[in-house]
Amino acid sequence: MDTQAVLMRAPRSLSLESLRLRQPKVDEVVVEVLHSGISTGTEKLFWTGRMPDFPGMGYPLVPGYESVGEVVEAGALAALRPGTRVFVPGADCYEGARGLFGGASASIITAADRLVPVDPALGEASALIALAATARHAIAGMTTALPELIVGHGVMGRLLARLTIAAGGRAPTVWELDPARRLGEFAYPVLHPDDDCRMDYATIYDASGDAGGLNGLIRRLAKGGEIVLAGFYAEPLSFAFPPAFMKEARLRIAAEWNRQDMLATKMLIEEGHLSLDGLVTHRAAAGDAAQAYVTAFEDPACLKMILNWKASA
Repeated sequence: MDTQAVLMRAPRSLSLESLRLRQPKVDEVVVEVLHSGISTGTEKLFWTGRMPDFPGMGYPLVPGYESVGEVVEAGALAALRPGTRVFVPGADCYEGARGLFGGASASIITAADRLVPVDPALGEASALIALAATARHAIAGMTTALPELIVGHGVMGRLLARLTIAAGGRAPTVWELDPARRLGEFAYPVLHPDDDCRMDYATIYDASGDAGGLNGLIRRLAKGGEIVLAGFYAEPLSFAFPPAFMKEARLRIAAEWNRQDMLATKMLIEEGHLSLDGLVTHRAAAGDAAQAYVTAFEDPACLKMILNWKASA
């Protein structure tokens, strides 16, 4: 079986190409992808060539881990049946290309137990469930406190703020440098850092991915406060020890979602406690993927770019 897939052959070298898929196993399904999201975190690091070394990484690769589609074939031992709408967190099913992520493809083969059934009524917004689950993971981990300050008003920062309010917490303050991302009506204040004089935040969640911002955040902590690193950082992190010592600062790293986060987030969305509205700002046909990725990575007005695979069928 062949498929059309986004292929990164090297940094800044991306195109839509035909790839051969391996044969499915008895516990696997074939999914026809409807929509896939472009990550401005990890995928941008591959695009720029700045991704730190991880097992399985390298070029050529199929990016993408935010896909939604429909099961069209199911193996004899697969728990899902054809016609089921599912979220796909990526796949490793290609000949001649790495599938470290592997979700940006018209067709995907993967184990059925990796997929999460979703409500078709969510449409393209289903592709955001992994990011929402990652935000939930940051908030719902062991011995955690809800954020009082969130740094960055991209999709991750907005989801963290929405989840904080959904959990019954006070509306957090959000910092954002880009004036366009401060515009709008929100259930929480969105400020430039220079317009915030508070110096006693108990919990600061950094969703900016800025490896050079730790010293400034430590200055804003209350004594014994915690900074949660909820972004992904390509550069080494460092900070001056004396201010952190005086504040008895704590640092915590929030990793990606697990299945419990995914199921809990899905319930929050389906019950109306967490909205995904307004987070998808740009859309493109998969055939225009090369330009869509540039827009997603370089246009600050783009919160989330969604590729429409049926538009290129």
